[in-house]
Amino acid sequence: MKFPVVASRQSWFIRNRMTLLTIAIVAAYALFIQWFWGWSVILGQWAEVGTISVASALILLTSTYFLRTWRIYDYFPRETAGRFKILFRVTQIHNLLNIMLPFRTGETSFPVLMRTEFGIPLARGTSALFVMRLLDLHALLAAAGIGFAIASPHQIIAWLVWTALLALPVAAFALRQPLLRFASRILPAKAKKLVVEIERGLPVDAAAFTRAWVMTVVNWLVKVLVLAWALNLMGVLPMAASFGGALGGELSSVLPVHAPGGVGTYPAGITAGAVALGASSEKTALAALAQASINAHLLIIVSALTGTAISLPLGRNRKL
Repeated sequence: MKFPVVASRQSWFIRNRMTLLTIAIVAAYALFIQWFWGWSVILGQWAEVGTISVASALILLTSTYFLRTWRIYDYFPRETAGRFKILFRVTQIHNLLNIMLPFRTGETSFPVLMRTEFGIPLARGTSALFVMRLLDLHALLAAAGIGFAIASPHQIIAWLVWTALLALPVAAFALRQPLLRFASRILPAKAKKLVVEIERGLPVDAAAFTRAWVMTVVNWLVKVLVLAWALNLMGVLPMAASFGGALGGELSSVLPVHAPGGVGTYPAGITAGAVALGASSEKTALAALAQASINAHLLIIVSALTGTAISLPLGRNRKL
């Protein structure tokens, strides 16, 4: 039997666990930055960029979280109707966990949270997340393909390959019914319910698929352009290299290999992408690029924490 004081403390901890997690993450990352670079160096570069530019980048990056929420809101119109605030809180918790936990383990929070808050079955939530992540990856690869196609000596072949890549989601959606029927035939009877839930997790029609696709493209376009602009302000040249760095960082965040908080993997993705699209590989230039990549990563972390801070007061789950 638990004493009232102990139960009260546990209840308080459960209610405020995301706030406490946020504080812990902020503290841990601040210590890491101090140990690796020193805050004087980081803040010095932000001062050179300018307060207005930093604030503008942060506002634009945070705005993409509302667009992500709207994509899910449109994806599950019946279950989420009139509950955008709660959904925004769910997406921010999921986003923060996804950033901070290694190897994409934070993704598991999405179907669990959607079941808890909206009663959406785990299989359906997982299927929807899988489709959205495929659209995310496709948008980033298509954007990266533009840079490689422009730089390719074989322009016609490169653009044909890029066009085929661009059309992949359309082909996959068009073939969904034959693939699902085939799965129903070959799977045992107990697994057929899973196929039904997977089908329910797909966009209901071509219009819903188109909206999800367009919102995905706009979301990543804004995010990548803002990051490219920030990297360019921090001295990553030419602009194509800034664009490549932004793409490299974001690709590292959607691939399975992802360190806790993106520490190491995200800056490495920025560096690799920038060098691939024209950044100098000279030692001094690489050192400056590494510092800019840390700053860009910090900007992503701060935007995620900002989105989470905005969402925490919204739609608290009273069941908890």
